[in-house]
Amino acid sequence: MISPMPLEPGAVHEISRTVTPDVTADAMGNRGVNVFATPHVIGLLENAAANLIIPTLPPGASTVGTMIEMRHLAATPVGMMVRAKATLLETDGRRFLFQVEAWDAKEKIAEGRHERFVVPNLAKFLERAMKKGQG
Repeated sequence: MISPMPLEPGAVHEISRTVTPDVTADAMGNRGVNVFATPHVIGLLENAAANLIIPTLPPGASTVGTMIEMRHLAATPVGMMVRAKATLLETDGRRFLFQVEAWDAKEKIAEGRHERFVVPNLAKFLERAMKKGQG
């Protein structure tokens, strides 16, 4: 077992943040669209899932996202708080599949599924990735 504190299906983690101008569609090049950008919604959902797993990992390990399926349901303006929730659906100790959802102060803004895999040795993983760039 990779995780010293195994997570069980049903485990939940939530995170929140305020939408700021740097995470809008406008900031990503979609000029004039001053709402929470879809890539940043995805990042918030991924972080909610990753933050559930990270405390259970041994030193030197990490996780990487390998799949995301998401529907962006509603726009959120600058200044509004958003909250993301990741609920573990299944795991084999290395692969983790989550239901992910996000809300702003008024409504659900996103829903989907996200998969993460444990990288037992982050340094070795990064070394392999850096070698790709040298070839």
